[in-house]
Amino acid sequence: QGAGNVGGTVANLLHQSGVRVIGLSDIDTGLVNRKGLDVPAVLAWQAKKRTLKGCRLGEHCSNEDVLTTECDILIPSATENQITSRNADKLRTRIIVEGANGPTTANADRILDAKDVFVVPDILANAGDVIVSYFEWVQDRAAYFWEEKDVNDRLEIQMRKSFAQVLDRSRAAKVDMRTAAYMEAINRVANFTRMRGLYP
Repeated sequence: QGAGNVGGTVANLLHQSGVRVIGLSDIDTGLVNRKGLDVPAVLAWQAKKRTLKGCRLGEHCSNEDVLTTECDILIPSATENQITSRNADKLRTRIIVEGANGPTTANADRILDAKDVFVVPDILANAGDVIVSYFEWVQDRAAYFWEEKDVNDRLEIQMRKSFAQVLDRSRAAKVDMRTAAYMEAINRVANFTRMRGLYP
């Protein structure tokens, strides 16, 4: 869901990696092709027309229908509160990766957990921009600038490490990934606070 900077980029990267992207949507409409969308062509249409309306590379449907289309991985990358108690039980996916901020409500989280849907929460899934901002700060401080490949390689290392840490905590505490991510974040803040001696 979403064909902008996040959704469109993710769809294109997945397509380049050989993943079959079967659905994509923007604010106006959804586009589904069970055989797989020609993502570069769809995004080229959207860039030219500023909408997916009229694109004949798939069947048009509502944004709601895109969310409930059967798939292995659903990536809500538009706006908040898209997965709610009204539609969470209708989702037919095994994995949700939250590209948007807060796309899933707390009530929907409980429904998804009961359905055993693995949710990679926004605080983890879309942390890349914050990490890269930190990389930019590090480069500015050192007055030494990396190639794009170096940035991407370092980002992948950090994202994989963070995912593994949250997953480990989720399994150890027997909680969902969102709760585990919050636990990991709070633990890190507490540890750094103790290390710096800000409080006795």
